Amino acid sequence: MSPYPAAVERMMKRLYRSLRENDRRRYAAIEATELGHGGTKYIATLLGCDPKTIRQGSGELEAEDELDTQRVRKKRANASG
Repeated sequence: MSPYPAAVERMMKRLYRSLRENDRRRYAAIEATELGHGGTKYIATLLGCDPKTIRQGSGELEAEDELDTQRVRKKRANASG
């Protein structure tokens, strides 16, 4: 596996930061899968995420279920009410 050129890495990081949490892990999973052996470690280091997050994204993408496109996290209950 050879790393991406620096310009591509910069674009990947910029895109990654612009995504929602669930989209980030799925994007990272696709990139890691594309690279093959060593891809998960490389992408986790490049994007600053946990390899477990990438594996979770892979599991979501490999599942037969439709991808959840709703809120990433539930709204917090109002603490003052």
